[in-house]
Amino acid sequence: MIAELGHFALILAFAVSLFQCSVPLYGAYRGWPAWMEAARPAAVAQLGLVGIAFAALTVAFVTSDFSVVLVYENSHSAKPMIYKISGVWGNHEGSMLLWVLILALFGAAAATFGADLPPSLRARVLAVQAAIGAAFYAFIIFTSNPFMRFDFPPFDGRDLNPLLQDPGLAFHPPFLYLGYVGLSMAFSFAVAALLEGRVDAAWARWVRPWTLAAWMFLTIGIALGSWWAYYELGWGGFWFWDPVENASFMPWLLAAALLHSAIVVEKREVLKSWTILLAIMAFGFSLIGTFIVRSGVITSVHSFASDPSRGVFILGILAVFVGGALTLFAGRAGSMQAKGVFSPISREGALVVNNILLAVAAFVVFIGTVWPLIAEMAFDRKLSVGTPFFEKAFTPFMVALALILPIGAIIPWKRGQIARALRPLRGALALSFAVMALVFAVSTGRSALAVIGAGLGSWLVFGAIAELWFRTGSAGFSRLARLPRADWGKAFAHAGLGVTFIGISLLMAWQVEDIRTARVGEPFDVAGYQITLDAVEEVPGPNYVSTMASMTVARDGRTVAVLQPEKRVYPVQAMPTTEAAIDNGFFRDIYLVIGDPQQNGGWAVRSYIKPFANWIWLGCMMMALGGCISLSDRRYRVAAGARRRAVGVPAE
Repeated sequence: MIAELGHFALILAFAVSLFQCSVPLYGAYRGWPAWMEAARPAAVAQLGLVGIAFAALTVAFVTSDFSVVLVYENSHSAKPMIYKISGVWGNHEGSMLLWVLILALFGAAAATFGADLPPSLRARVLAVQAAIGAAFYAFIIFTSNPFMRFDFPPFDGRDLNPLLQDPGLAFHPPFLYLGYVGLSMAFSFAVAALLEGRVDAAWARWVRPWTLAAWMFLTIGIALGSWWAYYELGWGGFWFWDPVENASFMPWLLAAALLHSAIVVEKREVLKSWTILLAIMAFGFSLIGTFIVRSGVITSVHSFASDPSRGVFILGILAVFVGGALTLFAGRAGSMQAKGVFSPISREGALVVNNILLAVAAFVVFIGTVWPLIAEMAFDRKLSVGTPFFEKAFTPFMVALALILPIGAIIPWKRGQIARALRPLRGALALSFAVMALVFAVSTGRSALAVIGAGLGSWLVFGAIAELWFRTGSAGFSRLARLPRADWGKAFAHAGLGVTFIGISLLMAWQVEDIRTARVGEPFDVAGYQITLDAVEEVPGPNYVSTMASMTVARDGRTVAVLQPEKRVYPVQAMPTTEAAIDNGFFRDIYLVIGDPQQNGGWAVRSYIKPFANWIWLGCMMMALGGCISLSDRRYRVAAGARRRAVGVPAE
């Protein structure tokens, strides 16, 4: 009965979304206040109904109701509770239900906290948001119903994919979807502005908090996915340029460009057309990512589905919304005239270069991701685009971005001089060269990657600090605490990017890998560490059987860690997984993987010493924290900005 209640609530949510995307939109066209106001209660009602549907599916998973087909295919009675809950979205149908839940959540938030938006703009934003929801409700109801039942329920389920039975993957999809779907708000604001024929500083101030929140959540989601791949897959890498990884990275790059472009619109009322286009394309790439994951056109270790009919449906949604928005953009672009002019050497100019680098980088990733598909369809050739292509084609744009960020953050609006902008950065530049010299001195083999990467990362970190100090003027430390939170958030985000740069470059340049057959009781050396395989035993788990090794890591006769890498087999799915054992440190990770038994009586063992690995995710968390700090700035609040304009106070 609960599953049927969820199904009914989902159908009602679909009906409400159809009402919300039509009545308020017509009301805005006709100027009828009551019709426009109908969007707000409809958005809240839609959230309540899809919330009931999601809760019903969660109850089915938690109670192991195997009469529901989705529960049977993705759960098991012996599975730990956390994975019963995460199993709700650890599949195609449930993840799409999470998608529309988050979409409705953003719509209800805009309805609740957007009371000071102009009524016609708010009605159009909520109508576009509901139209997206209606398309995905139809997709779920007609092609991906999560509430289908068996006539004769089986005794137990087939279990969740073992790769997804991990804490990192329990939280990775919700954060990723908050980012993916959050970009729908920027899209809705862009289309609403095109319908109204007005893009100004107020519009940019309204759209920035939603974009910032989506970018922040997307950063956390990508970081969690990278962290999971690092310790769970047993390959020892943090990023594999997998198509699904790229699917989340492309909208992240475009969202970052959109954030910087919206600043120019707000401060100088230029780049209006470009900002609208970025808002459309950022959400468009989110839909492209959904198509890649669920259509089966590209194989990945963590894709959700491989049903071509579903892929065609999503492709239709992509064509309607992005194609429709681009058509509307083409018709309205001429009316979005810039009000200001600026010199190429100015903050506006630096932000334009920033946008070009981020957008082209996203395009490079897109080409590398879809080119194998294009080659097979158009030329009947099977090609593989791997890590070397992405590293060589993508890295130059990130190097250029790192070079200009600190300068662009300090150079004045409208017109500036690079020499004058560099004066506050002289200390940061000197410290960056000092770091490069230090890295060069300790490098074995004189790796250029380590020296350049550490220098660029240090330039970003010290540049962010120098910018904060520059903002204090002559007041010095006494003004630091009074700086706007947006300045602190920007500094944290830029410094976080620098920390990630340092982590990636030093890890790739200095990591040590050792693959060998190890015998119990016989130590071996890896980069100055003595590693001993002490024992290997079979250990039963709640729904798996583990081959667990006990390995002692010592240095200079002192025990550093005792690690227990595992190789698990999940009997229900007959699928093995690798559980790496990692001794995390601030400056290095010791990473051990146990493999299969060998004919000579030993065990295959893979060992890594990974310098500065955790700096990668530390930098990501700093970027997300920077977004959170900026989001708390009162100048980003829609209501505050609207009240200031209402009483005639100029925007900051």
